[in-house]
This record gives sequence, structure tokens and C-alpha cells, in this order.
Amino acid sequence: QVQLVESGGGLVQAGGSLRLSCAVSGRTFSSYSMGWFRQAPGKERERVTAINWIGSSTYYADSVKGRFTISKDNAKNTLYLQMNSLKPEDTAVYYCAANHLRNVITSTTIDYWGQGTQVTVSS
Repeated sequence: QVQLVESGGGLVQAGGSLRLSCAVSGRTFSSYSMGWFRQAPGKERERVTAINWIGSSTYYADSVKGRFTISKDNAKNTLYLQMNSLKPEDTAVYYCAANHLRNVITSTTIDYWGQGTQVTVSS
């Protein structure tokens, strides 16, 4: 059973930074393509950023390019999301996701979801 557990969310002022972590159980973390999604109140869940299994390809939503960075530490079985220059519109529940495919993860190719962590950015 694969489990994804997010941490690192919280309340931060606009312009601040947070780093989210997603700890993944299981022995095949290095083979997973992974991503971060978010869902704000009243909105659909959206893909924020993704990284393929080997780390050679990434995706960033236009709204976070230049501010967010995704990284994958295979030695620690952990996915990270460094979020800088946060804006109130980044407020959402952030979810970690994984699949067994080789390509960058999309919203329709999820095998595993985390439970989510709340990020709130005050103005």
C-alpha cells in the first residue's frame, strides 16, 4: 500500500515562502512521476507543478512559474515544493500525487493522492 503524506502547510504573509514536503511509503519511489495539485474554495483542483520519474522533465502552471520549484529526493522518498513570493491567490489545499508512468503527471493519470495540506496566504 502506497501512502503519500504532505506536510509544511500553514499561514504566511504575502511575499513569504513555504516549503511543502510529501513523504512517500514504499520501495519504488524513484520510479514514480509526481506532482503537486491545489484546490481553492469553490474552484476545481488544478495541476500546479509536476516532475517525471527521473527528474529530467518538469511542468509548471503559468501562475507559479518563477516562484515555485518542485524537486524529488529519491534517497529520502520525499517530494518537495518550494514556494516563494507567495500571493493571496495561492491560498488552497495542496495535494501531492504520484503515478507509475514515465511522463510528467497530469490530472487524469493519478495512481495515488495525499490527503492535502492547507496553505493560506494573507494580504
